[in-house]
Amino acid sequence: MARVERGPIGYGVAALGNLYAARPDDVWPGIVPAAWEAGIRYFDAAPHYGLGLAEERLGEGLRGLPRDEYVVSTKVGRLLEPNPEYRPGETDIANLFDVPSTRRRRLDYSRDGVLRSVEDSLNRLGLDRIDILFVHDPDEHEREALDGAFPALEELRSQGVIRSYGAGMNQSAMLERFVRNTDLDVVMCAGRYTLLDGTAGADLLPAALERGVDVVIAAVFNSGILATDRPGAGATFDYGAAPAALVERAGRIADVARPYGFTLPQLAVQFPLRHPAISTVVLGAETPEQIVRNAGLAEPRVPDALWAELDAAGLTPPNILHPLSSI
Repeated sequence: MARVERGPIGYGVAALGNLYAARPDDVWPGIVPAAWEAGIRYFDAAPHYGLGLAEERLGEGLRGLPRDEYVVSTKVGRLLEPNPEYRPGETDIANLFDVPSTRRRRLDYSRDGVLRSVEDSLNRLGLDRIDILFVHDPDEHEREALDGAFPALEELRSQGVIRSYGAGMNQSAMLERFVRNTDLDVVMCAGRYTLLDGTAGADLLPAALERGVDVVIAAVFNSGILATDRPGAGATFDYGAAPAALVERAGRIADVARPYGFTLPQLAVQFPLRHPAISTVVLGAETPEQIVRNAGLAEPRVPDALWAELDAAGLTPPNILHPLSSI
């Protein structure tokens, strides 16, 4: 299996595709350079993000930077096609991206779909290779992914078009099956190994350790509840209203951390990195200032004494298979 070095923090570039709202033209061009200056060398994209806009803008941001010094991942499973029903002024905001809906997505996990998707992504990114290619959210298409997408990715890896491949999902159970039943290199798991949700610790992470598969964790703030020093009214968890019990638990974690001089966002980022199967946490950012702030959340290191206190109080998820000093 190929192993691609990424560093502890990566930038997930959905905001470059106008996630939730359009990024001003005097803001978005500064995000990738700010990430680079902050030491980030891993950038994760997808055709889904802004109907290809995020890949295009990422390519612009990386242009001129030394190719062997950064890692790019993107995804397959959603082909972009011209939208014959487009009317001027219509946007893709129903899918959370404020871009003209001149294109539309078509789910396609077949070999041909993968090959076409990779070619399109290379053109949008302006690159001659992709470092990591993920099968994107095949929740209802497991068999198609196993029969079509993964063999195609194996072929592309052997040809050097990609350096490594895997799958990216918001669940851990299917990722575990992919880890055990394919020859993938890396998986991206969003939201399922965080301070408030340890699901992946029971299935995916043990399998990844057993098989020598890297794990990238995304959505460590669980869509907002862990993104501020203390969750307040209106806190969200997995894109919905956060249950009161989780708000209370997050507040208790913040209370324990405060005397040590650490915040919830710092703990949220560093918690997954304690596990030996996990190599990288991917964070989003809407502005240059935000990516600089996020890049700094892995340092200074949370002391073992704070983790021990949280563990003893039952405030961290169970199924943790890591040494306290692994980062």
